[in-house]
Amino acid sequence: MSDVDFASLLCSRLCHDLVGPVGSLYNGVELLADENDPDMRQRCLELLADSAKQTAAKLKFFRLAFGAAGGFGAQVDTREAHGALQGLFADRRVTLEWLVSEPSLPKGAMKILLNLAMTAGDSLLRGGRLNVAAETGDGGTELAVRAEGPRVLLDPELRAALEGRTALADLNPRAAAAFLVHALSQEAGARLMVSEQEGALVFGVALAGRL
Repeated sequence: MSDVDFASLLCSRLCHDLVGPVGSLYNGVELLADENDPDMRQRCLELLADSAKQTAAKLKFFRLAFGAAGGFGAQVDTREAHGALQGLFADRRVTLEWLVSEPSLPKGAMKILLNLAMTAGDSLLRGGRLNVAAETGDGGTELAVRAEGPRVLLDPELRAALEGRTALADLNPRAAAAFLVHALSQEAGARLMVSEQEGALVFGVALAGRL
């Protein structure tokens, strides 16, 4: 599989996540065009506003998690990343705890952190708490994500992609973000730690130097 093929998988994941809110925008516009009742028109406008908010939030997140936001080799503002992650989970029963005191993180480290957070959040099948942490010192950057809730399940396919046990030729769009974490960690010479416990899932990455 080429880099172009892998980029296509990431684009497919992005499009899959955007279909819902964009489709709601289209439906809202259609309803608004045919509706004359003031109360119903107000409801349509609320639907459009909610769908537009969801679409913007997801685009903001994917721009940081998949794209080249900030330019190549740039640092990423952690406040922007925090806001993007909050927007991603705004319509879900996930409580986000952002434990990052650094004002910025290297782009590669931020991509790993955001994609791990998305993967962990997706594992909270009935909602729960998501703790996202990062700390930078002389030895490098340490990243940690913990998800806990009444039902936590990491898809075996995603775990295989995170750990590099999935061949590129067998990769699908759903696991592309997990494989991106593996690729970036491998590039930095770091090892990803995955721990599944009763009601909890923990990811950890120690990055030497500045990725």
